Order: sequence, then structure tokens, then C-alpha cells
Amino acid sequence: MEKAAAAPASPAKSPLDVAIDALIIGRNSDPFALLGPHAVDTPMGRRWVIRMFHPGAISAAIHFTDSQTAIEATKLRPQGFFEATLPEAQQDRPAPSSYRIQYRFASGATHEQYDTYAFPFLLSEFDLYLMGEGRHYDTYNKLGAHIQPVEGVRGVNFAVWAPSASRVSVVGEFNHCDGRITPLRARGSSGVWELFVPELDEGAIYKYEIIGPNGNMVPLKADPYAFRAELRPNTGSVVANLDTYKWNDSAWTTQRTQTNWFEKPISIYEVHLGSWRRVPEEGNRWLTYRELGDQLIPYVKDLGYSHIELLPIMEHPFDGSWGYQTIGYFAATSRYGSPADFMEFIDRCHNAGLGVLLDWTPAHFPRDTHGLAEFDGTHLYEHSDPRQGAHPDWGTLVYNYARNEVQNYLISNALFWLDKYHIDGLRVDAVASMLYLDYSRKPGEWVPNQYGGRENLPAIAFLRRLNEVAYERFPGLLTIAEESTSWPSVSRPTYLGGLGFSLKWNMGWMNDTLAYFSTDPIHRKYHQNQLTFSMLYAFTENFVLPFSHDEVVHGKNSLLHKMPGDMWQQFANLRLLYAYQYGHPGKKLLFMGQEFAQRSEFSEARSLEWHLLQHDSHRGIQRLIADLNKLYAAEPALHEVDFDWHGFEWLDCNDADNSVFSFMRRGKNPQDLLVVVLNATPIVRPGYRIGVPQPGFYQEVLNTDSASYGGSNAGNMGGAQSAPMPQMGRPHSIALTLPPLAATFLKWLPS
Repeated sequence: MEKAAAAPASPAKSPLDVAIDALIIGRNSDPFALLGPHAVDTPMGRRWVIRMFHPGAISAAIHFTDSQTAIEATKLRPQGFFEATLPEAQQDRPAPSSYRIQYRFASGATHEQYDTYAFPFLLSEFDLYLMGEGRHYDTYNKLGAHIQPVEGVRGVNFAVWAPSASRVSVVGEFNHCDGRITPLRARGSSGVWELFVPELDEGAIYKYEIIGPNGNMVPLKADPYAFRAELRPNTGSVVANLDTYKWNDSAWTTQRTQTNWFEKPISIYEVHLGSWRRVPEEGNRWLTYRELGDQLIPYVKDLGYSHIELLPIMEHPFDGSWGYQTIGYFAATSRYGSPADFMEFIDRCHNAGLGVLLDWTPAHFPRDTHGLAEFDGTHLYEHSDPRQGAHPDWGTLVYNYARNEVQNYLISNALFWLDKYHIDGLRVDAVASMLYLDYSRKPGEWVPNQYGGRENLPAIAFLRRLNEVAYERFPGLLTIAEESTSWPSVSRPTYLGGLGFSLKWNMGWMNDTLAYFSTDPIHRKYHQNQLTFSMLYAFTENFVLPFSHDEVVHGKNSLLHKMPGDMWQQFANLRLLYAYQYGHPGKKLLFMGQEFAQRSEFSEARSLEWHLLQHDSHRGIQRLIADLNKLYAAEPALHEVDFDWHGFEWLDCNDADNSVFSFMRRGKNPQDLLVVVLNATPIVRPGYRIGVPQPGFYQEVLNTDSASYGGSNAGNMGGAQSAPMPQMGRPHSIALTLPPLAATFLKWLPS
């Protein structure tokens, strides 16, 4: 039986055909080797050919911008791949770039554009080297989408880090979201992909279409370096130019570099911009950045605050995260306006004498498919091991701080806000979760470091380097750590073994203080140590005393309703709480709404309860905050020596039976001395004698029981003259009337 004849073998495809086929199906990883101008050998000699691709085009022609020359291209594939051979007169020139391609479609429509693949790459080899080393701290000027002219043509240069990708394209309406049209060029082994897209401009919406290392299509990704993003629920990145705003805050920024903030009054008003005040008559909408400038800035200034701290304004898809689950690390949220609008808000703050601090979240990032999670089809920004890369508390992912490029990304982001937006400092969220490998993890759920310990050594190195670089480039800024453990030297210089932060939130003080003030006054004598314990460690760090948003959410109640007793006692206790905060060493922070005794918990979905200010009791709290800020700023004794024992001295911390505390605050000048007395019971105590170090008149400069604050107006008729009667180990003493549930501040006036 005869065997059937073998089918003739298909001719092997040329490398060019293979490359064209890969391009048409969206799998070409080296578009510049195929598209654009190329010198090739032909039977007529060496010629320039220009190859181009536009799906659906039926014909294409090359139009040179410096002549009337037009060359029809030959269609090599029905899907829209063309090649044009230039005439001999063009051969002696360098690779042509000043030409446009005109595509024609079956509908009769035409589309004309410069050839993307005729333009050079812009990132230098040195840029790529520094990125790989993790030392290119202004990568926000390189990666992302940047509007610039190239060879006289204005367009956008896209660059993104995706080292494991087999193909990266930028997609948007400008290319019908077809990833085959504008694939990027891989820049060697750097992992960076880059492409200049001519004639694209500000406002263009785009994403990256990425094919992973195994040929899998990754969900469309927002640009990690995008300067603007669409308003949720849309998730596209938006081309933006941040260099057009004209700043008017040079006097502020110059003064900031010369300011020793450790010796200055720092009183911080913490704000969530979306719920500070809304416009109910317009669908309960947010205020814009410009409206916030008109309303928030004068309000905070009138209250006497030195700084506004904003809950994260970086773009985030979920309102309920308050910004802490950040997606667009380089994009000010579009909820309230444009980047220029936010710049103007900060500019106006500075011109009003207010610093601006941003909450910043390098501890974790969300899993949203358009974000950083598995960005190039691999665990790029996060660890692959969930024991290292997943956060058990928040359902988010943890950065791989051991990777140079990840450290570079985060440090670059911090510097970006300080540079482009003139931010005065960063409050770094959840530092404790970064420092410990076993944070919120059970045994077996975490991976020890190379020495078998629980310390996250790469994260520690990252935080130290962050602070070193930030202070080197922006003298006078503040970095503040929310660190809830007893990790040593958080706010000490790195050359002394510290983490290098300026300040640290005093979470222990906050917890003890709120526990004490939540206790019924009749039982407070058993809890005296909750207010005295903080002085055992008060000067181990440069502390901020926070009553933040975290204390008035999730069933914790507002500060007012944490207080025990009837309504009068609740208000009196709240006034005493605030006075204790301002008398205690450390900088101050209060979350919005608590300055007028908000009754409800914080919610991002509604405005503060501004209607409460119709009541005298609430206006009294607001007036007290303004007066405390004024006193705090005016009296060096209350702010000048905050981080050293020379600024504080107990007079008596042992009168637990009466729940009375008395202490002194001192400035650098011996003449700056204040006495603070707290009566934590609702009992008026006449004739209470306090020992004082110097003779003279002790002027009552603030009394929280004043009728103007809603109190009973018990007091000392302006102050008390000392007598040479020893008390509390002091050679002199003063006799005071201690108002109920109140604090008294007395300034020493020498005789």
C-alpha cells in the first residue's frame, strides 16, 4: 500500500514577518525594531523605509513637514500594517522624523499624526542606573507622563517601571484603547519602558496595558507616577502639567528653612477635607479646594493654629478609607479640584501664616486591580509571600522595602509633595506596622529577619534614608511618626541610631489621658498615675500630643461624650482635658469638630455639626481653644522647652485624694514661668495652697471655668500674691480657689 505524499513544508517566515505578526496580535515586545524609520538594503541599494501600523486603516501616506513630498505606503498586512520606501534623494539624511502619517479608513475618515516611532528616547542611561541603585530621588521628573517638546514637537513622554512585563502599551481614547497601537520601548535591563507620544497634551486620560511574563494580560493599570487621576468610580490616569502654577510663598518657605520648630509653638488642626463642611443645598457636595481656601483657612487662622494637617489627599477610590488606602500616590484627589487648585490652597495657607502637613501612607497599599498590586504580572511592589506582603489588619498589601526601586518610589513620592506642592511636612501613618515583621501576626504567620529577629530591617533602613534625604533637600520641614509602640529613638537623628523623624505622636499619653478623663471623678483618686505616668518618658522623644480622628470613630464616641457626668460636667471635663493637653510638654494636635465639642462621631459622609454653635456651651469650647492657642503661642514657657526636663517641674503630683495636679512650665529665659493647676473633681477648693519657687504676683492668665467658656466663673480675681510660707518644698506659696473640673494657668510676675 502506497504512503500518502507528505504535504509540502510551509516556507519559514522571515524575522520581519514574525515581528509583524506579533505586533498585529499585540505581542511585539520591541516595537522600535519594527516601526518607524529603518535603513534597509534593497535591490536599488540602501534605502530608508518607514513602517507603520493602525488597525483598520485601508491606506497610509507619509507627508514630510518641510516639503510638499507625499509618499504612498504599501500595505503589507490587511490588518493595517504599511511600509513606505523613501526616494533616493532622502537617503543621505539622518533617520527622518519630521514627517506625518495620514491614515485613511473605509468610512472615508482620515487621521493624521506624527510618527511616534520616529522620536528618540529621553531617559538617560544615568537615570536608569540611579533608579536601579534606588538613589534617583526625583524620579517623579522622569517616570510617569511628562508634557514636553521633542525635536520641536509638543507631546507626552510616558515611562513606567515594569521589569517582568513582556509588553507595555499606553492606552486611551487617543488610540481607541488599543494596546497594539502605542507599545512602549523597553530600556534594556532596567525594567523601565518609555515612549514619546507626539501631540498628546494635558487632560488626556490613559492607562497602561501590560502583558505579564507568562503572556497573561494584566488588568489595565493606572500610572504609579500619575500627577492626576479621574474621580472615582473612574480609575484612569490624567496627563497633567504641575509647572504652570506661579507660587507666591517665597517669604514663607525662606523663613521655614530658618525656623527651629522644636522651640516654636506647633498647634495642629487635623482635617478631612471632604467632611469638614459640605453644601447641603447642592446635593451635600464637598467644598472645592478654592472654597476651602475661602472658608477653612480663615477659620483655622482665627482659632490660632499654626498648622493644618490633612488626612491623605492622594487619590483613593474608596471614600470610607479617608484616603489611607492610596492608589494615586502622586495625584492630589480630583474630588475637590485640579492640582493647580490644591497648589493655590497651600499657597494661601502659607500667606496666612499656616503650615500644611500631609498624612502619608508608605506602610501599605490596597489590592485594587488598577493599582500597584501585581503591577507587571508579578509581585513587584509587594512581597510574594503573604506572611510578608499582606497586612492582616487592613486587608492591604505591604511594600517590599528591600527592593531598591520600591524604596526609590516611596522616597521620590515624599520629596514630590515637598517639592511640587511646597508641603511643610509629612505625618507618616502606621509606622509601627512597618517596624515589626510580626505586627498583628500570630506565631507562624511571619518570617523572621536574617538574624532571627522580628525587626523589619529594610523598612528601618528605608525610614532612616527617607528622613536623611528629606531634611537634606528641604531644611525646616517636619516629619512626624505615628508610632504606637516603645520603639526607641524614633525622633532622634540617624547618626545617633534613631529613625530620624522630627516628632512622634505620643499614643501612650493619649490612651492614658482619655482613660483617666473617662473615669467618674469620684474614682479618679485611684487613677492618679494615669496622668503622672507620662512624665516618666515625656522627654525620651520629641512628642506631639494627639487627639486625632482615630479617637472619635468606630464606636469610640466623640471627645465630649467620652466625658462622665451630666451635660455641664461633660463640658467642664472637656475644657479641663484641653487645658491639660496645652499645659503638658509636647506639641498639640486636635481633630476637626472637637474644637467646638462635636457630639457625633466622625463620618466622612457628612459635614461637621456646625449647627451646634448656636449653643453657648459649644461656642464656649471653641472660644477656649482659640484662647489656649493664643496663650500657647504667646508664652515661651508653654512651647520653648518642650523636649527637656528644664521646661517642666512638678509642684505636686501626689494629691490623689483631691485629684489635684500642679506643675510649672519654664521657657529658656528664667523670667518665663507659668504655674498650671488642674482640679479633676467637681468640687470648688478654696484656700488651696501651692508652693512656688519665686516671690511675686501670679497672674491668672486663663481659667477654664470662666463664664465666657460656659463655666461657673469661680476663680482668683485676677491672680494671687505669694507669701513667704513654705509649701511643697518651696520657700513661697500662693493660696488659690480651685474651680470645679477646671484648670488655672498663672503667670509669674516678679515683684
